[in-house]
Amino acid sequence: MDKKTMMENLVRKAHEKGLFTGTWLFAENGEIVSKGAVGWRDPANTLPMREDSLFDLASVSKNFCASAIMLLRRRGLLSLEDEVTRFFPEIPYKGVTIRHLLSHTGGLPDYMDWVEKTAENEHTIPSNAIIIRFLCECGEPAGFAPGEKYEYSNTGYCLLAQIVEKVSGVPFEEFVRKNIFEPAGMMSTRLIHRRKDQLDVENLAYGMILDNGKFILPDDSKSDSHCVVPLDGMNGDGIIHTNVLDLFQWDRALREGKVVTLEEQKLMYTRALLNNGEIARDEDDPDGYGFGWCISDDPELGLIVSHSGGWPGYSTWFERLIDADKVLVILKCRESLDGRGTHAFFEGMKAIVKGKEPEPIRLLEDIALKDPDKTGWEDLCGTYEWDKYRIEVFMKDGDLYNRFILGSWDSGEDRFYPLGEKKFGIKGDDEDITFGDGCLTFYGLTGKKV
Repeated sequence: MDKKTMMENLVRKAHEKGLFTGTWLFAENGEIVSKGAVGWRDPANTLPMREDSLFDLASVSKNFCASAIMLLRRRGLLSLEDEVTRFFPEIPYKGVTIRHLLSHTGGLPDYMDWVEKTAENEHTIPSNAIIIRFLCECGEPAGFAPGEKYEYSNTGYCLLAQIVEKVSGVPFEEFVRKNIFEPAGMMSTRLIHRRKDQLDVENLAYGMILDNGKFILPDDSKSDSHCVVPLDGMNGDGIIHTNVLDLFQWDRALREGKVVTLEEQKLMYTRALLNNGEIARDEDDPDGYGFGWCISDDPELGLIVSHSGGWPGYSTWFERLIDADKVLVILKCRESLDGRGTHAFFEGMKAIVKGKEPEPIRLLEDIALKDPDKTGWEDLCGTYEWDKYRIEVFMKDGDLYNRFILGSWDSGEDRFYPLGEKKFGIKGDDEDITFGDGCLTFYGLTGKKV
């Protein structure tokens, strides 16, 4: 099969449908098969995307933080079994080890809301050092005892970055640049705190979000996307900026053991276990998590390590087929006009990597019921609340609509597309929204009708 042509055709279709603006690269056995760039990289749509344009990797950054820990372990400066209180005795969460942080099994509370509110109240964009203050001052209980459960934790990786800084004696940004990026030949890669340090970054692919049908910078949003400003100083869980070419260099450096040895990588690619011996993973995820990598196996292609990343305006994917020597990078910088279509595009690219025909890209409108039974739709109308969100559901012109509300932010009217009995979809997401008896469920969270 002609993977190059198939990928380019799929990218073209996705871009034409408003599903993909960004760059991609696919290589086999160290040779680039397909790469390219589509769309604009600036808010004014004047600068064409380039293959070397820089993207915020979001959580794909975590494998670099984990690699930094492995380097310090090799130097004998820390152990995977060290408790975090060895480095920061003031932290009140006892028994949490570096191994727990790497594998998302530490149970630490999530930092984002607290740090965002603190930053805004104090009129500052704090550095990552605030993660220690958060753990000492937030007063939140641990989610579970260390090693008892798996729960994806950005807090854990921010704390790992602070441990790297404390042990190495240099800023985290400097440590990863000198010890990871430069030895790997990743000369364009760096941590960029664009808002905190007031930087004008050349060749940046600006992450754009949809607001009432228009693309805007998340900095200007009143929704939770505004978190990009107060959280811009954090490290470890994200904020590394790079391009597809440098990530190809990283793949080759890893395969050659240039930075992280093959033995160390073997440890990073081993599924973490809970205290009861079960694999550390989400209940609905058949795969597991190692150190900074999601781990899966293909019956024909062998071991696969990967990670996704998501931040307002950015969606990233880095997948490495270890045994088959293949690598796929997808970097996207604009929210999608159709979440299901974007999911189909990403899955199609992954299928081509594995030598399979991609499924046709189908948008929400393509799969929605054409002549639904609207009996009972009026009964679904009302206001549903959970956590900090409120969803107002109402009828308009014979169809069901919704409005997401968060504080003073209002998403505007958004149509529900019927997918089945009491099951609907919205264009901005690929998850189903299901109505029950006086409730609404979305992403596994249930809001009660008020």
